[in-house]
Amino acid sequence: MRITKLELENFKRFTKLTIDMAQLSTPPKLVLLIGANGSGKSSVFDAFNLLSHPILENYDYWGDGYFDKNISVDSPGIKAYFSDDAFISFEDELLSRDVADAKAINEKHKRKFYGRTSFRQVPRLTRLGFKNGFSIERDTDRPLNWIDRDERFENDLEQTYRDLLSVLFDATKERTNVDIVEEFIQPISDAFRRILGESTKTSIRLKSIVPPGDSKTAEVLFTKGESTIHYNLLSAGEKEVFNILLNLSVRGKYYQDTIYFIDEMDLHLEYNTQKAFLKEITENWIPENCQLWTASHSLGFIQYANENEQAAIIDLDNLDFDLEQTIYPSQKNKDEIFEIAVSKEFLADVFRDRTIVFAENTDTAIYNAIGIDRLIFAKAIDKNVVFHKSKNLEQLGLADRDYLTDEELILLKEKYSFLRILNYYSIENYLFHPDNLKEYFTSRGIDFNADGYKDSLIREREKNITDIVYGIQQARSGYPFFKENENHKQYKLFKEQGSGIVEMLKSEDFETFYKAFPAKDYGKAINERQNLNSRDLAKTKWFKQQIEKVLQK
Repeated sequence: MRITKLELENFKRFTKLTIDMAQLSTPPKLVLLIGANGSGKSSVFDAFNLLSHPILENYDYWGDGYFDKNISVDSPGIKAYFSDDAFISFEDELLSRDVADAKAINEKHKRKFYGRTSFRQVPRLTRLGFKNGFSIERDTDRPLNWIDRDERFENDLEQTYRDLLSVLFDATKERTNVDIVEEFIQPISDAFRRILGESTKTSIRLKSIVPPGDSKTAEVLFTKGESTIHYNLLSAGEKEVFNILLNLSVRGKYYQDTIYFIDEMDLHLEYNTQKAFLKEITENWIPENCQLWTASHSLGFIQYANENEQAAIIDLDNLDFDLEQTIYPSQKNKDEIFEIAVSKEFLADVFRDRTIVFAENTDTAIYNAIGIDRLIFAKAIDKNVVFHKSKNLEQLGLADRDYLTDEELILLKEKYSFLRILNYYSIENYLFHPDNLKEYFTSRGIDFNADGYKDSLIREREKNITDIVYGIQQARSGYPFFKENENHKQYKLFKEQGSGIVEMLKSEDFETFYKAFPAKDYGKAINERQNLNSRDLAKTKWFKQQIEKVLQK
């Protein structure tokens, strides 16, 4: 179950807000709300909280005007439309004053929503024994209001103790220590590994959970390197990650067809951890048929949502919500979605004496290893992201040539002043170019037969020419060039000109065919390419000169 459209009327910040994702081919698994402080992100979660809460007998809670933007007009309205064509309407159903009806409605919509407020941090364990009066299954310990503290963490721990004890004393099931660790400890430790890093010397792993007793709090212990660390001594970011993971581990089994909404998941987390954390929760802890909504200003969250095809970014920034507003998912790779986290002014200030060049994925490390004066290469996923980032953030972009003719290369350089394109298919064509290998091997006193190497490349072309040609048209259709409305005629011609690449590939002239030959995919088994390190190959004078030529205007 996923939301395709949400309507809020006379609710908190909004006169009438519609978030419309119905035009997307597939309802997104992740919805990221972005916007400045006070733009209304948490107000959306207030609406979800109302739809999820068994509060219908607590008339004072929602009858005191807390949710009304204007108490002199109609009561607040909420409508959520789902991918299965169902919808929930606060104004039609949830305003019932009849207790019997309220209970029936609660049962009908039970577990369609599950939320965590941003007020969930627990700096230290305090509970000295077991506490009664809450039901994990019915989530009776959730906060009443979205501005109340979320006290579920220690209840989640207590439920874990209870589950552990029930397993230990269940005579009908034979469980070893290994079985118990795999069920209760390992999933969270594996998640920590994916979020905080593979190294056990610098990243924590969950070690053991011991219930409270003898007037002592529980012992939740972690390992980092050779050290054993109590929960109380974890960093705020580590506690945040553990809080969410434990909560989903304990309660997630009850919410398998649900809208999850978790406010400010990025609290206390740095960029790489932000991105890895959202990826872990979205892909491994939220069931596939469910949907996760979260709100953030963080670059890591925005970057992950921008890269994920199953994510939608809803930008609430800089809108007048005294007026009716309909918001659609933001187009990916636009500078506006990044400026919430990093402004153009910030980039210009930080790198005022350097030029930023966006390059494709793992290529950036190789380019930075060259050491070109006053240039710093920044990572983008692929050619499309290079194009849009460099265009929108007014920086340079360096893209692989792939399947482009010489004429197209000239035209693109004239059309897009911010874009630089390699003269060969990809960076591998430079690294494994005969001239580069000759310099590399000569510097190490190793003989290199350039003509024999070229012959090997030509044989690779002949052996794979059918497969290469087959992929040309599909590859070119995915390029970002000429897709602006005013360039539609050029784009149509561009799509039809793949035959020029075939002619290049069949050329008897080595330099002509090598420009279009995918050296990163073919020729890997050639003897001269074995056991070579890309960074070493990038340190030659030839390689540096070639890349500097490409970067010139």
